[in-house]
Formats: sequence, structure tokens, C-alpha cells
Amino acid sequence: MAGNDFISNAVHRSGETAQDTQRLGEMVDAAGGGPAPSPSEAPSDASILNFALNLEYLEAEFYLRATGSALPDELTTGTGTRGEVSGGKPVPFQNPVVRKFAQEIASDEKQHVTFLRGALGSAAVSRPAISLDQSFTAAARAAGLIGEADTFDPYENELNFLFAAYLFEDVGVTAFKGAAPFIANKTYLDAAAGLLATEAYHAGIVRLSLYNQGVIDEAVFGAVQKISDVRNAVDHVGDDDQSIGDADTLNLIPTDGNGGAFGRTPQHILNIVYLTPERATQGGFYPAGLNGDLVESAGD
Repeated sequence: MAGNDFISNAVHRSGETAQDTQRLGEMVDAAGGGPAPSPSEAPSDASILNFALNLEYLEAEFYLRATGSALPDELTTGTGTRGEVSGGKPVPFQNPVVRKFAQEIASDEKQHVTFLRGALGSAAVSRPAISLDQSFTAAARAAGLIGEADTFDPYENELNFLFAAYLFEDVGVTAFKGAAPFIANKTYLDAAAGLLATEAYHAGIVRLSLYNQGVIDEAVFGAVQKISDVRNAVDHVGDDDQSIGDADTLNLIPTDGNGGAFGRTPQHILNIVYLTPERATQGGFYPAGLNGDLVESAGD
């Protein structure tokens, strides 16, 4: 990375011109994402990076706790209210390959947190309150994986862990893809591309692992489809979200008509992590909301 002065200036500048914003708005309109934002409405690079940091806090804590650790306190401080994490415990992995890739992903997510905090410097937000218990139960009930009186523990067994990881990883890919057009500084755009690629690798591993589980138990295919259906139902994007296929059809790589990954705006991502199709500023995995500027989900 470049010197601290360069990083500070690059992060804090909005970086968008009227022409850039118009071009971005045209891209959003073409994708069915609504009217073009005005220059004052376009998020700054710092806002985008802090939004990503909020998401990385969630993923890091999810995987680290599944593999027996957590983020150290020095990686959770910053601007805004620092929250605690509820839930999380080591998963009793049966398959050594799943255990090993869970450990690798946990390490990657911790590195993502470290990198984003370093890039943002004193502008980095602190870890918000994160739910790794009640939120998963709410998501599982919404997907019809469990009854209204049942609870879902993503750490209870390997399959539950994979279902939970599937929910996160696919969302992470679309978050970085959706945020890319808003990033003005090329250094940060390059970094975001690298993080997107890593999240895509993670998602592919999880999707393949679930497909292998489905070969053994076809009910897994139905469960994964239900998770995908819930994301489609709340994100206001449409029917872009894709499951892993079924016993006859493999769909490990969810792509659009051009063979590329599709994206979601931060607002649409928040609909998923808040577990609501309504306009909201908190809920689901973030019971007190996110820290930073991008905190409100999309609404009707």
C-alpha cells in the first residue's frame, strides 16, 4: 500500500464527478436498479469500504468461531458503537476436508478485516453487534427449513454449518460486485476485485460441498433452493439468485446472461442481512444495525 497521507486522502475523497455518477446511474438503470443517483447521493470510497468491513466482521466471526477462535479485540475497535457477538462455537466437523477449508476461509476473512481496517485507518468503523444465534433461527424459519417453534444452530453439525456458509458466501460475492461501480480510487477498486475473487472461491467451495451432500441426501438440494428463494424474496433485485441445482442438473457457478456474477447494491445486501424486504436500519445478523454511512436497506 502507499503512504498514510495517500491512503487518507484517497479514502476520504468522494471521488465521483457528475459525469461518473451519470455513467454509474445509467449502469444501475440498465440493471433494473432504479434511477440514477445525484452526485451528492453517491457513496464515498470510505463509505463503501466501511460497508465491506461490516460484512467482513460478520463473516470473520462466523468462521473463526466455527473453528475455535474469534477476532482479537484490537481488530474490533473504531468509530461507531462497538458491539458484542452472540452465539458461535466450534463445529464438530466429521469431514476433514470441510474442517480444513473452514479454517482456511476463517484465516482469509480475518485478513480481509485486517486489510480493510489498515486501508481505512482512523476512519475504520468498529465491529457492530452481531447475532450468530437468533438470526440463523429466523433465517431458517423464513426459508421453511424448520418449524416456527424450532431453532436452528449453524454450529450443531457440519451440514448446518454449510447451509449457513452458503447464505453468507453467495451474498459476499454479490456485495463486492455491486459495490465495484461506486469505487472511484483505482487502488481500492483493484483491492475490491481481489476480495471479490476470494469470496467467489469460497462460495464455489461451499456450493460444491453442498452438492456432494445432496448426492448423498437429495433433501439437501431442496433446502439450498429454499435459502436461495428467501434471498430472492427480500433483496428487491429479482430472481437472479441461483441454487446449486439438483440430482440431474449441476449449477455450481451462478452467472448472468453474460456468464458473469451478478451484483447487489449495499441497500439490497442489507435487506438480506437484516432479514427483511422492508426499509430498515437494523435486524437479523445486525440487531443494532451497521456502523458507518450505509445502514438503510431498500424498501418498496
